[in-house]
Amino acid sequence: MRQTNTWVSTYTDSPVNIGIVGTGYAAKKRAEALQSDERAHLISVTGNSPERLDEFCQTYALSATSSWQELISQPELDLVFICTVNRDHGAIARAALEADKHVVVEYPLSLDPQEAAEIVALAETKGKLLHVEHIELIGGVHQAIRHYLAEIGNVFYARYATISPQRPVSRRWSYHRQTWGFPLVAALSRVHRLTDLFGRVATINCQTRYWDAPEADYFTACLCNTQLCFANKLVAEITYGKGDVFWQGYRHLEIHGDGGTLLFEGEKGTLIRGDEKTPIEVASRRGLFAKDTQIVLEHLLENKPLYVEPHASLYALEVADAARQSAETGQKVRHA
Repeated sequence: MRQTNTWVSTYTDSPVNIGIVGTGYAAKKRAEALQSDERAHLISVTGNSPERLDEFCQTYALSATSSWQELISQPELDLVFICTVNRDHGAIARAALEADKHVVVEYPLSLDPQEAAEIVALAETKGKLLHVEHIELIGGVHQAIRHYLAEIGNVFYARYATISPQRPVSRRWSYHRQTWGFPLVAALSRVHRLTDLFGRVATINCQTRYWDAPEADYFTACLCNTQLCFANKLVAEITYGKGDVFWQGYRHLEIHGDGGTLLFEGEKGTLIRGDEKTPIEVASRRGLFAKDTQIVLEHLLENKPLYVEPHASLYALEVADAARQSAETGQKVRHA
């Protein structure tokens, strides 16, 4: 269901007043995009590290706020960007909506699908924007797939593998089970790309392994392999791994149809039909956070449509959580 925008303004009269929760990579990209757009007025930021918060504020000439609770209570704010650790997304999004703010959150909306569903419903009740960022859907690879998918006939198999070596692994939130979450929830774009292309999932079978660090709940590597059987009979595999046990990194996506194969290795795409290999032009990944930010502002100010709805992100999250259940029980999970 498309969100109804109840707050349409003209930026020349009233720019959107914005706060950011977070000081990492995504927050920096958001700040850069917002400060280069006269329709936006970036007011304040908060983060978990005082040192990084101070550096962020100096870089972007912003006022620091001591906590996210204080930030969302600022009456002048119209919109909050949530770019902090995954564990806190749900609590902050819910509180911001309850404070009558529009919300943009980097995926996942929550580590708990039930909480995420409640937040989606709250946004609809409040008549507020809830946008869960999924920039891979507006990226070059995904757009190229959409353009060429009909060229390969009836699709029956897809494989999506991402391996990211990291050495050494520091004790940061993205290597902590509680703050990062289950691998396919934390890396939700892998699931969402496939559900966006191929629709509903019927069954999920998943295996996951962690290499634990000495400190409780930290790990130095993880590997997750999941098989998704879609309602249309297509079979897809997702492999996601990161950490210090891996020595070769790659991002590989292949889609097989009875009329050909689409192969993407990083940003390089190829349409394959036997010995015939046709290069596919893939747009650069650069500037996607800025593009997403522009789409959000155009939705708020001009009521232009978003490229993704929160219910679609919620469905991908439910599939990813079903993979978690399968990994924990060792059983195939049927998904409605």
